[in-house]
Amino acid sequence: MTAETQTEIAAECLGLKVPASPFLNETRIRRINAARYEGQEIAGALDVVGADDVVLEIGAGIGVVGGVIALNARPRAVHAFEANPALIPTIERLYRANGLTDRIGVRNVVLMSAPDRPDTVPFHVRSSYLGSSLIDRDGRAREVVQVPTADFAETCAALSPTVLVMDIEGGELDLLRHADLSPFRAIVIEFHPEAYGVEGMRECKTILRQAGFVRVDETSTRTVWTCVKGD
Repeated sequence: MTAETQTEIAAECLGLKVPASPFLNETRIRRINAARYEGQEIAGALDVVGADDVVLEIGAGIGVVGGVIALNARPRAVHAFEANPALIPTIERLYRANGLTDRIGVRNVVLMSAPDRPDTVPFHVRSSYLGSSLIDRDGRAREVVQVPTADFAETCAALSPTVLVMDIEGGELDLLRHADLSPFRAIVIEFHPEAYGVEGMRECKTILRQAGFVRVDETSTRTVWTCVKGD
């Protein structure tokens, strides 16, 4: 009996089977089936990721975005990182259900680029995993867990990624401020101005431009950018 036949499948996105889990509700299932769940990120990633790429995904969520990339773009590897420890079994179940474990894996680690990186950082878990974050904006976290960290530059040196896909609920500004983006030829990133304001979002975009990235208008919006290294 295969992993797929042992697992109840609740939704499907661009061929990716999404197992049932406590993190799915009817609305989310409908959005996944319609390829509208994180649809802008998925469209951008599928536009830029190719078979020769190694993808670094920071903020795996329930695994759908990275899974769709691994299944459809078929890069050499997808290395996913997710801060919320409660999501890791769900993510791994999705990878197994789709036979992707040889191409994609996930680690419960927070990547940090700042020079004063602590060994662990507090992660604020909210009722909805979509609102859980390193940043406790309104004091509504129902639980705070300590998550191990790893150095962003050292991770890039070890994995040799070529495409960065990042959705980390506001943590992107601090990471971009200290990150060396030279390993990447393309970046797909969601901004969260509710966490750091419009000025913070502008700073993120300025950092990307100064690093030589050009926005791909066809697959970008105000808060989700697909960008590629310019000539």
